[in-house]
Amino acid sequence: MALGMFTAIPMPFHFWKEKRTSMMITVYPLMGVIVGALWWLAAKLLFTLSVPHMLTAAALTVVPFFVAGFIHLDGYMDTSDALLSYRPLEDKLRILKDPNVGAFAVVMLVVLFIMQFGAVYTIAETRQYLLLMMGIMVVSRCCSSLCIFNFSHNPGSNYAPLLAQGIGWGHKMFVLLTAIVAMVLSFIYAGHVGMIVLGAVLVGYFLAMLKAYRGFKGVSGDLLGFALVISECCGLIALAVMQR
Repeated sequence: MALGMFTAIPMPFHFWKEKRTSMMITVYPLMGVIVGALWWLAAKLLFTLSVPHMLTAAALTVVPFFVAGFIHLDGYMDTSDALLSYRPLEDKLRILKDPNVGAFAVVMLVVLFIMQFGAVYTIAETRQYLLLMMGIMVVSRCCSSLCIFNFSHNPGSNYAPLLAQGIGWGHKMFVLLTAIVAMVLSFIYAGHVGMIVLGAVLVGYFLAMLKAYRGFKGVSGDLLGFALVISECCGLIALAVMQR
């Protein structure tokens, strides 16, 4: 269920059980392991094939979005469109559900890709601490799971209330322990660099979610995608800055 909803990885069969939705969002951080691992493998393959540096950076910029099926990027664009309209809540919710792409969404998408491409270009140039890309994917998804578990949902949210059904302390502790394990492994792997990079993910997620939460009076799937995309970009920028 989690793979089918949160990734574009082909599945031999599909099934959906309402009683298992709480487990789906609980294991959501593990989808970050899969996305991050495929991202890392793509980087290794491109380096091995000696693909031109600019083309390598461009490919690695879009790989995680393709693997995730653009689900988070869709939320990023919708939320950007609604937030930057600076209209009343009712109008923001209407814009959030509008299938048409607005000017603010396009502008923010361009800004995102410019920043992410610049960060990935630097990382691909030095090729240091590449496994931290996996940590970025995991921690950002841990933040999203914890937001669904603990925050109120905005009036226009359809998926967030469904995913939060049947949540208990065991689910929350699993996600929290997953985040702690990711941070410990990142510290063992990259020392203070790992902490700075994942710290940037946490700060980026907190600030993006704070802005979105205040604007919509609760969380939704689109807002989670918005904060996740921004936090991952923040992590990549931090990783690029820490390159030697």
